Amino acid sequence: MTTPKIIPAVSFQTARTGASAKANELGMRPMQERVYDKRGEQYLLIKSPPASGKSRALMFVALDKLYRQDLKQAIIVVPEKSIGGSFMDEPLSKFGFWADWTVRPQWNLCNAPGPDEERVDPSKIKAVGQFLASYDKVLVCTHATFRFAVEQLGVEAFDNRLIAVDEFHHVSASADNRLGSQLADFIKRNKAHIVAMTGSYFRGDAVPVLMPEDEAKFETVTYTYYEQLNGYEHLRSLNIGYFFYTGRYLDAIEAVLDPAKKTIVHIPSVNARESTKDKIKEVEEIMEYLGEWQGADPKTGFHRVKLADGRVIKIADLVDDSDHARRGKVLASLKDPAHRNDRDHVDIIIALGMAKEGFDWIWCEHALTVGYRSSLTEIVQIIGRATRDAPDKESASFTNLIAEPDATEGAVVDAINDTLKAIAASLLMEQVLAPRFNFTPKSAGKLENFDYGPGGYKEGERNFGVNAATGQIHFEINGLAEPKSPDAVRICREDLNEVITEFVQDKSSLERGLFDEEIVPQELTQLKMGKIVRDRYPDLSAEDHEAVRQHAIAALNITQQAKKLASGGGAATGSGNEERANLSLIEGVRKLSMDVRDLDIDLIDSINPFESAYSILAKSMNEGMLKQVHASITAKRTTISPEEAKELAGRAVRFKKERGRLPSIISADAWEKRLAEGAAAFVRYKDEGRYD
Repeated sequence: MTTPKIIPAVSFQTARTGASAKANELGMRPMQERVYDKRGEQYLLIKSPPASGKSRALMFVALDKLYRQDLKQAIIVVPEKSIGGSFMDEPLSKFGFWADWTVRPQWNLCNAPGPDEERVDPSKIKAVGQFLASYDKVLVCTHATFRFAVEQLGVEAFDNRLIAVDEFHHVSASADNRLGSQLADFIKRNKAHIVAMTGSYFRGDAVPVLMPEDEAKFETVTYTYYEQLNGYEHLRSLNIGYFFYTGRYLDAIEAVLDPAKKTIVHIPSVNARESTKDKIKEVEEIMEYLGEWQGADPKTGFHRVKLADGRVIKIADLVDDSDHARRGKVLASLKDPAHRNDRDHVDIIIALGMAKEGFDWIWCEHALTVGYRSSLTEIVQIIGRATRDAPDKESASFTNLIAEPDATEGAVVDAINDTLKAIAASLLMEQVLAPRFNFTPKSAGKLENFDYGPGGYKEGERNFGVNAATGQIHFEINGLAEPKSPDAVRICREDLNEVITEFVQDKSSLERGLFDEEIVPQELTQLKMGKIVRDRYPDLSAEDHEAVRQHAIAALNITQQAKKLASGGGAATGSGNEERANLSLIEGVRKLSMDVRDLDIDLIDSINPFESAYSILAKSMNEGMLKQVHASITAKRTTISPEEAKELAGRAVRFKKERGRLPSIISADAWEKRLAEGAAAFVRYKDEGRYD
């Protein structure tokens, strides 16, 4: 057996304020109240973590639209039938609201028999038409059913109705995404109301969910992971780690699978390099490691396994789909509302493609995933399975068990792709869990306008303030460019993680940032990030491009430097104070803001965003392999491209305006020297006619 190398990535310690569960006089928790305050908006986008109460928030808004805004009907659209259970009847008046949420059985099409697949179900499409012609108020159906119904009935059939799309990250603006195209048609017609909900803070895809001009019409309500986790009553900590192993994962899983913890295990796809290609035998081998099989419970379908200590645990197998009746029994047992609050109902769930988004098992303490998942949204959803709050549940963790790169393989760089992707995912989860940043230029009075909230504070005359309730931290940064247009303001306020996602997933940036010892950080922070912003938002002005770039790199680098402090290393911009407590990520951000008296954008741009991630690789790879990777990356380096030369020349012009002289090719400053090289290359390419 091989022992996995433990690479802790993110640690979040909560304050357990209990605020997340506290309800107002209408029975609304803080996130739901925030959403309800925006109930009059025609287009509403809700970004909120799993388990924060999005389904009930929608019920409150939908009832108001139906009975106080005179909309005819509400259609709730979910990606799969199992999630439709989140919208069953709720006696909201019992908790103080003025109406109850009810769905007549014939209009909850997720409870109807039939396939839950991407294909036409004529009976359900017919039912949508019958519902639209009725006087009933609420219908629940899958994305697929809704798409086909819109194709047959036309968008005009849904005028003056609310369309609520759950798990909105399934939608995209791609012409191949029918639901995305249909939503664009609804927005163009402008006669329906739309509420979109997602538990993911980024898609991780190149195609946006909505085109910028459509997204700008949505009022966004964001409830952060910080607010959600910090406001729990029971959960004290969330830990995210990557475990690298050699050999078979089935030999390594013993080191990370603890039968004493309520766990969801996601085994690898049969196409993944971690897979043995026999998913059924993999489940059997996992159970054999745990103990002696005692048979299956005839009522629930759960396997019973006797551990070495004599305890018998119950395991739900969602991998074996050869017997539909058996798996149906297991699923029904897991969803049985009578056992929702029964901690002993099941101990371990083993799945492949199921038990992810919308799967509600509040007792889950450990989400163990084997093999890298290419979708960052999927990773967020899996982590969300373990972040429910429950009595006596003090800690939760996500573990990604990944095959260590093999230095004997021919294509060394290709062999570490999964590792690089895992690091990218780690960087993004740090952004998701970090406080929400509010950046402004350093100037008198700016900090005084910050909303500190109850318990918030400003550190004397320092460059930051904290809203203790929301976790929002305000940094003043010298030289920071402010967004001018409404679109740029919205991007800086709501979409920085989308920009950062694209940046850290750029393979060339990640490789060079990790392995190129000669990299000048500004080539990443200014050139690479600048290009991503321009390509992503082509309609913004040059001023706004620079403002978005600066805000995105500030959010990424401040989080990374805070993590460095939290893990015991000094910040690159720190004061040299040797007192290094074992801090959480959030405390690291606060520590950074105290260590650095005056932040400026040039200083932030001079930090390699991937320097802290390199330590993860250094711990997981031997020295020989690191040298091979370094050599491979160095060999791939090319001269300055025409596009890079043009960008460098533009920044050289800005350098001259700021300093009154051109950058010098013999400067000791690596970035100034690079600017001079780029300007010279630009002139050469221009003389050669390389530019139009």
